[in-house]
Amino acid sequence: MSYHIDKVEWNTGKDLLQQIRERVFVCELHIPKHIEFDNLDCNALHVLVTDDCQTPVATGRLCSDGLIGRIAVLPEHRNRSVYKSLLTYIVNLAQQQGYDSVSINCILNEVERFKQNGFEQQGIVFMEAGIPRQRMQCPINQFDTKPFTLVH
Repeated sequence: MSYHIDKVEWNTGKDLLQQIRERVFVCELHIPKHIEFDNLDCNALHVLVTDDCQTPVATGRLCSDGLIGRIAVLPEHRNRSVYKSLLTYIVNLAQQQGYDSVSINCILNEVERFKQNGFEQQGIVFMEAGIPRQRMQCPINQFDTKPFTLVH
């Protein structure tokens, strides 16, 4: 199966983006809806991944400070290809926007995976929506997708 990624405006793609994020974050991970959908959505750059049948399967966003977030992939599409494509697209988008680096607030069991991709830990572990997280940062020119695989 192949996937297609596009940049999507929040105002026009909101329904599709929310459906994916609600299924992954609210239903699966039990994150309260009022935390999942925040005021950053309106100003962030969003991406939408679709499959061969043009069915939406994943999304992510890039905030104005270079923070990659809200990476949500439907369970049946969680594979190396989707994550690699999604993150590479967002990092390239950040580069086009003039960012030198990107960051992500990852759950603790993903820290080593992000390190393999060129990310370094920043600051201390913190709680977000009841989940311990670590801020990771990566200069765009050091981002490496080769070893990237995520599992939820």
